[in-house]
Amino acid sequence: MTKKRYSVLAMVFITVVINYLDRTNISIAASALQNDLGLDSVQLGYIFSAFAWTYAILQIPGGFVADRLNSRLLYALLLALWSIATLVQGMVNSFAALLGLRASIGVFEAPSYPINNLVVSRWFPESERASAIGIYTSGQFLGMAFLLPILAIIQSHLGWRGLFYVSGAVGLLWALVWYLRYRDPQNHKTVSKDELEMIKKGGGVFEDGTKSGMVPDFNLSDIKKVFSYRKLWGVYLGQFCLGATSIFFLTWFPTYLVKYRGLDFIQSGFLASLPYLAAFVGVLMSGFGSDLMVRKGFSPEVSRKAPVLLGLLLSTAIVGANYTDNTALVILFLSIAFFGNGLASIAWVFISLMAPKNLMGLTGGAFNFIGGLSAIVVPVIIGYLVKDGDFSPALFFVGVLALLGFLFYTFMVGKVKRLE
Repeated sequence: MTKKRYSVLAMVFITVVINYLDRTNISIAASALQNDLGLDSVQLGYIFSAFAWTYAILQIPGGFVADRLNSRLLYALLLALWSIATLVQGMVNSFAALLGLRASIGVFEAPSYPINNLVVSRWFPESERASAIGIYTSGQFLGMAFLLPILAIIQSHLGWRGLFYVSGAVGLLWALVWYLRYRDPQNHKTVSKDELEMIKKGGGVFEDGTKSGMVPDFNLSDIKKVFSYRKLWGVYLGQFCLGATSIFFLTWFPTYLVKYRGLDFIQSGFLASLPYLAAFVGVLMSGFGSDLMVRKGFSPEVSRKAPVLLGLLLSTAIVGANYTDNTALVILFLSIAFFGNGLASIAWVFISLMAPKNLMGLTGGAFNFIGGLSAIVVPVIIGYLVKDGDFSPALFFVGVLALLGFLFYTFMVGKVKRLE
């Protein structure tokens, strides 16, 4: 039996790293960019938020597109387009231009996670799916853990404009690699029949026809359907709350260390990598631990929910950073919080296991839409909360949302089963 699904997973992992590189390089560039363009904290909050305006709004259309177009061609095209927009950011001289480019990256990245989920759902049986989701989701954390110090060094030598040039060039190169290398399972020339049969019998979502994951024509009632289940609303709202912690780390975190904790820029790049490493460990523990519990006979309610619930509770530790001036303790509290966020980040498994089979991309789009709303409102709210120079209210705000996410998963999701 071949194991081609693991090479496909490695490609998704690298794509996620690049995806988050182009989302978060703005957080590294923020301090220098803010000084050069003369931006205040509220304007910076809007720039951090601009990506999510289009990203969240286009999640449902992105889900439709992911369901209906070839993942090989679509992902390569999207990668190229958002990489070009990233590169052009290095040429801007105004708040408005930067705002528009950040919003355009959101447009092109909108279908990315529905595609990731579809690729894993096609290539992996249900018994391995949480691990696979955990591995590719960890790309956002491991990638940034190692990239933050590197990006800080690149900026120190090439400036914030050079940082965007390098980021865009990496994405363009990977777009070509994806197009040349990726195939759906039934179109892959070197995958064995045994592996295909194992995936299919294990619940892999693909057909024997020429198009993987074929779905019926679009029907307006489908939108109503994916918003009509209480269970799915529990997952949607939980993702919004989970996203608040992620968004803090993906946007304001380096600025918090440099401007509000007084750390050196290069030093902050290395210290900022520690919470990302903690999140990486959390997401891998979550995925593999969840699948291990399934194999040991635990119910889906225990095996899938336990990591998410524990992770959301641990995320509230972010508030502890308000009560110390010791840099090591600040990083410790933030690392615990981001470890919890990583632990809870296999929430995509609920879409994979609960969404109606013919609406998986659309349900994933709805899920990412509600989750993406946090990326719109959280950076802006933080910008207003910290405009007087005190970051404590912002950390309280993020901690409270994590607690609300725990309550949504506890009382709304219920039994984990496929919705027909």
